[in-house]
Amino acid sequence: MPASPDTPHSRSGFEAEYPFESRFFSLGNLKYHYVDEGHGSEVVLCVHGNPTWSFAFRNVIKSLSGQRRVIAVDHIGCGFSDKPQEYEYTLRQHIENLSQFITGLDLKQITLLAHDWGGAIGMGTAVRMPDRFERLVLCNTAAFRSKRIPFRIAMCRWPLFGAIGVRGFNLFARAALSMAVSKRDSLPPAVRKGLIAPYGNWHDRVAIHRFVQDIPMSPSHPSYADLVALEDALPTLKGKPMLLLWGERDWCFTTHFRDEFQRRFPEAQSLSFPDAGHYVIEDARERLIARLREFLL
Repeated sequence: MPASPDTPHSRSGFEAEYPFESRFFSLGNLKYHYVDEGHGSEVVLCVHGNPTWSFAFRNVIKSLSGQRRVIAVDHIGCGFSDKPQEYEYTLRQHIENLSQFITGLDLKQITLLAHDWGGAIGMGTAVRMPDRFERLVLCNTAAFRSKRIPFRIAMCRWPLFGAIGVRGFNLFARAALSMAVSKRDSLPPAVRKGLIAPYGNWHDRVAIHRFVQDIPMSPSHPSYADLVALEDALPTLKGKPMLLLWGERDWCFTTHFRDEFQRRFPEAQSLSFPDAGHYVIEDARERLIARLREFLL
């Protein structure tokens, strides 16, 4: 059930970037944080990846909430959501959480806006309840198997080294501040602070590490079968308007992934940004939001 609005953490240093009222949805004994701005029957549902949180969609929320309802969630373990240390941080569980959230708030006429891991989680939810989703917008993400994994991410999966680097030194989230953008001025100091603010210690970085560990690279991986099931179910979403917004300088979700989505959804519209990296919503903010507005008309 939805909980009362609250302010969970100090936001010193990035309040102007993220001036939204915090809300919580109850997932059993866990609090699932989200922001809910604007009004209307049509909903833009923003689903983030790793190592970001709802903060990544702040400019989308500010730009679109005057015309429609915009909701951005924080996965369990991320942002201002609860961060249990013993938890099933798996693709299946994240899909289940988002599904419960959508049905709990009875969201309909949804436009999915998903980035990074948010693509698999959001599309995995959409194939479960396709009648609730009207449009799909995907940014530098995947929802199907791939054998491509950059070495710098693979390193974060190594026993001991991965935990020390990701959870001990926050290397994954900090490295993204430079590696995920093509232009350093895309992330001014307040934005850099906001992106990593919820991940200040070993405890709070649990999901960042578990997301990296949950990348299913072989059939023996616990999430492999769930990814295959999602991949097989993707055709149920054909016919829904889709927009692919891609940063071409992403070294992780390269244009190969965009092309694979285009192959699976030939009618999808596409706009790529040759000068943008993985954090395409930062590098190409104004152009991306302008195209998103056109798509929503």
